[in-house]
Amino acid sequence: MVMLMEQSSLMAILAEEYGIKSPQELAEAIRRMKREQDVCLLAHSYEAREIVEVADYAGDSFQLSVMAAKAPQQTLLLCGVRFMAETAKLLSPDKTVYLTSPTAGCPMAEQFSPEAVRRYKQEHPDVPVVAYVNTTAALKTVCDVCVTSSSAVKIVRALPQKRILFIPDGNLGHYVQQMVPDKVIDLFPGGCPIHGAVTPADVDKARSAHPGVPLLVHPECPPAVVALADFVGSTSAIMEYAKKSDAREFLIGTEISIAEHLQYDCPEKRFYPLTVRLICPDMKATTLADVYALLSGEGDRAAAQITMDAETMRLARRCIDEMIRLG
Repeated sequence: MVMLMEQSSLMAILAEEYGIKSPQELAEAIRRMKREQDVCLLAHSYEAREIVEVADYAGDSFQLSVMAAKAPQQTLLLCGVRFMAETAKLLSPDKTVYLTSPTAGCPMAEQFSPEAVRRYKQEHPDVPVVAYVNTTAALKTVCDVCVTSSSAVKIVRALPQKRILFIPDGNLGHYVQQMVPDKVIDLFPGGCPIHGAVTPADVDKARSAHPGVPLLVHPECPPAVVALADFVGSTSAIMEYAKKSDAREFLIGTEISIAEHLQYDCPEKRFYPLTVRLICPDMKATTLADVYALLSGEGDRAAAQITMDAETMRLARRCIDEMIRLG
């Protein structure tokens, strides 16, 4: 795990120079510096609980970008992965955006190059390219419309073309195909390596341990797992469903942090991860010490700042604008 600076040395500085010796003191110092510097801190829902608790806003990747654009602060600190910070910058071009852990990437977002999409479009010029928002800004420049996991079905259904290319997550694309059977959806072989590794055997094991408990899964999971679920939806939809449901226990088939957040939010209910393997290491790269480092000036702000050339921003923004128009 690569951090903005060596964690042990940073903690030594905090203890020696500032008297900060506990996570609680560190969190309070972060809250104070946010206020003093007029900084908005955004955290993806897959971040650890201590990160979410010091954030001004927490949510799905696109939710964070919308919140960032509406926030009055001109400086944004995003705790998540690079494509999320890029999307925040695309929607807030006049704001300064930092990715708190600048090495945190997303294997799914980065697995295809713009050249691969260009080749497809040359061979299929009339087929629109639908990009999951979990894509890099560079890849967005060659796509026609973005979607989120919650809006994908609605937007694909609204497109006038019968055939589309859906990238990069094949499992989400397969789910959309099931929901919109009148479309022909082409898929590149790819997806989230964390969600994609879940198996029906994991479901059997979890249900044996917790019989009768409803299973809520993200559509990034394989089709065989999605078919076994009691509810399928985005991260936000899963959380909303669990909070509103009359059920008292749930199996959570998405990144393990969601079960943890739900347990804090609904202490009267019980939440069990579908499998303990549902952990995204990139989402766990950010620590409170990283946040403090950027706010205090101990971290490398130049490495953390998100910058893009004007043409990339213009082209990448088009498919986001089309998503907003359709969804």
